[in-house]
Amino acid sequence: MTPLLFHKYHGLGNDYLVCHRSVADRLSQEQIRLLCHPHYGIGSDGLLIDSGDAVNPTLRIINPDGSEAEKSGNGLRIYARYLFDSERVGHQPFLVHTAGGDVRCQVAEDAHQITVEMGRANFSPAALPALIDLPEALNYPLPLREETLSVSLVSMGNPHCVVPVEKLDLAQVHRLGPQIERHPLFPKRTNVQLVEVVDRQTLRIGIWERGAGFTLASGSSSCAAASVMRKLGRVGDRVSVRMPGGELQIAFSGDFQVSMRGPVHKIATLTLDEDCFAGGAGLFTGSTPAA
Repeated sequence: MTPLLFHKYHGLGNDYLVCHRSVADRLSQEQIRLLCHPHYGIGSDGLLIDSGDAVNPTLRIINPDGSEAEKSGNGLRIYARYLFDSERVGHQPFLVHTAGGDVRCQVAEDAHQITVEMGRANFSPAALPALIDLPEALNYPLPLREETLSVSLVSMGNPHCVVPVEKLDLAQVHRLGPQIERHPLFPKRTNVQLVEVVDRQTLRIGIWERGAGFTLASGSSSCAAASVMRKLGRVGDRVSVRMPGGELQIAFSGDFQVSMRGPVHKIATLTLDEDCFAGGAGLFTGSTPAA
């Protein structure tokens, strides 16, 4: 039987496990949730499943709650590094297929820096989807339990709700993130970013990730925040996005075509003992993750 082999990487503290589809096919949704648990499993911000072949790299992304994500910027950078470490790609650009669209990736000469062309930022609420009958939702009033926020929506192949703030407060991310993620306007939930504009070349963001919660860093969130601020005229074509885990470089070309560059580091290659699943049995009984 194929061993339960995993590779663990992180991009600015946002960590993922990577495995081949032959391993993932043996795991139930509850087992994936256990696997990502920091105490009962290995601990991870999600599972990246290598679902393609030698010619067509294909990535599936599973959140820690067992739901599936369309796209992840950090996940793509990590998957690109995994493909490089597996000697399936070199330093030339290559395509990766995802549920959120195809992206072009390139591994730098030192193998730590990865560039991902994330595609075009889409400001149509229908692309997230969001239940807003407008061509764009910029500075849109979003009512919450105790307040109404001005937010802007964008899709990077996955949904994002960007909230400008005068001064970033991570406690606010923890407070507002869950409310916005599951707001009725977002039938498939949404990722959330609180964004402080430092200057025309620099943003600070705090991230609440759909299906994962508070996250140290996120590639697609960085792209989303930079795209909204560029759309609103508050930043230029090159933006440094600072997060608790570190910094990513975002660049724009053409009609909001977005590229991202940032680091990836490998943590370990390991084989999971199936006793993990016995030790955590019943941990999620009675709780069903959102699809």
